[in-house]
Amino acid sequence: MPHLQFEINKKVSNESKEEFVNEIRKTFSEIMDTGTDHIAITLREYDKYSLTIGRADVNDDICLMNLDIREGRTIEKRRELALKYMEIVKETFGINSKNQYITFTEHKGEDFHLVEKYLASWESGEDPLA
Repeated sequence: MPHLQFEINKKVSNESKEEFVNEIRKTFSEIMDTGTDHIAITLREYDKYSLTIGRADVNDDICLMNLDIREGRTIEKRRELALKYMEIVKETFGINSKNQYITFTEHKGEDFHLVEKYLASWESGEDPLA
């Protein structure tokens, strides 16, 4: 059950949020070769000066992403996802890609729990809730 966390230092409309989470969920499913029902997404909005990246100007918009995923994806798949997410953040929220930072944290499947069960290790083309 990936938990995809996005923190931005600006306020955005509910319509933008809906568009964003739908695109994030769809993209994760396609690139990481899994279903969508188990994907959790958090979007946190902060004040302008509550997030920083050393290379960005203090007045810039920022997006920090922490992507908790099951282990087993290649670095190529993680990189593909990272670049696509940076593009989605730029298109949806207008945040320059150089002002975005992504951290992947990988877990065993058994670290992710839903009421029905805990998840197994990732397998290509799976439906983890089946």
